[in-house]
Amino acid sequence: MTVTGTPTVDLNSDLGESFSRWTLGDDEALLGVVTSANVACGFHAGDPTVLRRTCELAAEHGVVVGAQVGYRDLPGFGRRFIDVAPAELTNDVLYQIGALEALARVAGTRVAYVKPHGALYNAIVHHEAQAAAVVDAVRRYDPALPVLGLPGSRFLALAADAGLTVRTEAFADRAYTPEGTLVPRSEPRSVLHDADQIARRCLRMVTAGRVEAVDGSTIAIDAASICVHGDTPGAVAIARRVRAELTGAGVRIAPFARS
Repeated sequence: MTVTGTPTVDLNSDLGESFSRWTLGDDEALLGVVTSANVACGFHAGDPTVLRRTCELAAEHGVVVGAQVGYRDLPGFGRRFIDVAPAELTNDVLYQIGALEALARVAGTRVAYVKPHGALYNAIVHHEAQAAAVVDAVRRYDPALPVLGLPGSRFLALAADAGLTVRTEAFADRAYTPEGTLVPRSEPRSVLHDADQIARRCLRMVTAGRVEAVDGSTIAIDAASICVHGDTPGAVAIARRVRAELTGAGVRIAPFARS
């Protein structure tokens, strides 16, 4: 997206995904790089202590907090599709947003947007009923909350129809299909690891609105935010390299939502 002619983009990362004595990623280091934090809500990852601390760190760094809602699937890290009834899914999403909102408020911040996680994120690209269920939850909780999702998804289309503010997202370290969806993690070359390559493709996304798909074709992409995954090996170095590449080219890094 652009503001007064200057290319502008948000950088987001999935955080708060540690659990008890098990640590995943370096949240504090990433919070020094990104502008938005997709904080887990306890269903796919995170526990109340981890989530409160993540919100506190986000507030200290001036990073906007978003609720990353997912399937109730701690063992599978929310990366397995669950054929949950739409009404139940709506309630699950409401529960997650409300839980994180409480922890964010006592940390001195608030939930400023909603982003689905993992298998739910991918399912609602095409799954009409589940997409509608997530939209219904956000609309009932707070229709002023923006939602973050994949360009061209049913989720964002239904959200826009419901009057929600929609923001599109691109992925720094994930491969794309020629159709503009993410290559499933179960397939080879679905996750990228070369920091320089990732940084260059992010710059192209922002300045040219294009990205190379896994088959070598070029597809259009429009993103208000770029996700740098917190659980990818070398995540902090990748995020720093991406930010340096963007700012070095004159791109403004700023959150798409207000805390």
